[in-house]
Amino acid sequence: MSVRLIAILLISACFLGGASAPASPVAVLHREGSVHGFLVLSNLDGTPLAEGDLTQVPAGNRITNRLIYRFKDGSRQEETTIFSQRGNFRLISYHLVQKGPAFPHPIDLSIATSTGQVTVQYTDDDGKEKTATERLKLPPDLANGLVLTLLKNVRPDAPPAEVSMVVATPKPRLVKLAITPQGTEPFSLAGSSHEAVHYVVKIELGGIAGLVAPLLGKQPPDAHVWILGGEAPAFVKSESPSFLGGPIWRSELVSPVWPRTAAPDSKNDGSQKH
Repeated sequence: MSVRLIAILLISACFLGGASAPASPVAVLHREGSVHGFLVLSNLDGTPLAEGDLTQVPAGNRITNRLIYRFKDGSRQEETTIFSQRGNFRLISYHLVQKGPAFPHPIDLSIATSTGQVTVQYTDDDGKEKTATERLKLPPDLANGLVLTLLKNVRPDAPPAEVSMVVATPKPRLVKLAITPQGTEPFSLAGSSHEAVHYVVKIELGGIAGLVAPLLGKQPPDAHVWILGGEAPAFVKSESPSFLGGPIWRSELVSPVWPRTAAPDSKNDGSQKH
């Protein structure tokens, strides 16, 4: 099969709908609450690229989650996810902005699940700004901005889970994410040993596109996420691309580092007897 024919089939597949399993939102096992955390984004050799600031604010059953990465080169990634947690996790709205040298194609993606409208503002290969708007039939298991939250509510002994996601290619397109637990892996905190569940998240293009994408080198790489289990599950680490065709970046929690202070001078600490 020629590369030209494969490319034609891949493009055609974007317009062909195939049968898919019914969408099943992830049930709420652990309710989300107020959070303010700090992360570091690095490449796989450990070189820091950006510092991250995560805030999460509840209002009844509605949660607003914001994650901002500020890159050393001036780039910026901002992600705002609003979702409900009444019985199941349901996405309400999503907004992603990526701009700066770290992103070859700056993008602004917004999703409104109430109307199904998805808007992508992007820069093409010629540097021209373009806008693509689609009204999609969005499934109830849509997981944009929710993957880490959902993984804290997926039992590691359960069968592989599947959720949906909108990706910009650059036009918006629905794909499936297959989530598979890979067992536990050890890590340590201040010398204390712990174990995290390792999940693999695979993008399934589906249809003819899914069959021919690996032949064209277009199959997105798998994402890997580590979650600390127990009564209060917590995100530990992830390794995934931040945009289609991008490098694998690692995201991890970090703790504050305090400036060193000089040891008190015993001669001036007021403890001397006169």
